[in-house]
Amino acid sequence: MADQDREKWDQRYAAGAFADRSHPSDILAAWLPRLIPGDALDIACGAGRNSLHMARAGFRVDALDVSAEALARAASAAEEAGLEVSWIQCDLDSGLPVDGPYDLIVMIRYVNEPLLRTLSSMLRPGGVLIVEEHLTTEEAVIGPRDPRFRVKPGSLRAAVPDLEILEATDAVAEDPDGRRVALARLVARKS
Repeated sequence: MADQDREKWDQRYAAGAFADRSHPSDILAAWLPRLIPGDALDIACGAGRNSLHMARAGFRVDALDVSAEALARAASAAEEAGLEVSWIQCDLDSGLPVDGPYDLIVMIRYVNEPLLRTLSSMLRPGGVLIVEEHLTTEEAVIGPRDPRFRVKPGSLRAAVPDLEILEATDAVAEDPDGRRVALARLVARKS
């Protein structure tokens, strides 16, 4: 499956997918100013929009993705902006190539609920986990049709019982492009 995933995402990024998405995730943009810069990990970083935002804010960022094409685009954007990010190609289903600990871990729109417990353990005391996923809903919204790529209401909170929940929402909202999107969002801190 890893080769299929890599090929699929390489093709999508080579075709220009997400090229217009340079802005960070809303939840990351809202929370980042409240955090002290340190070591950050971006899970399934894609073309690096969130990684670059964290690096601009002074974080040292490790950014992981399966797609070499996405990472090449991200590295080019980082170089152009004069930012340093450690771009790492890996299959997240085969384990993480980094150990941490981290002050901030971000996982945006990559569904892997079992991974959340591992990520929780990789946080430093006081470290923050920010997660945003497409939410299962009956409403007409953008995002994946396959239910495997959506989470059920409350599932993010349940996946990290050892963390202090700072924010958790399951709601339909408008994305920056003006389209309706159902999102589960979580911000949690390690004690």
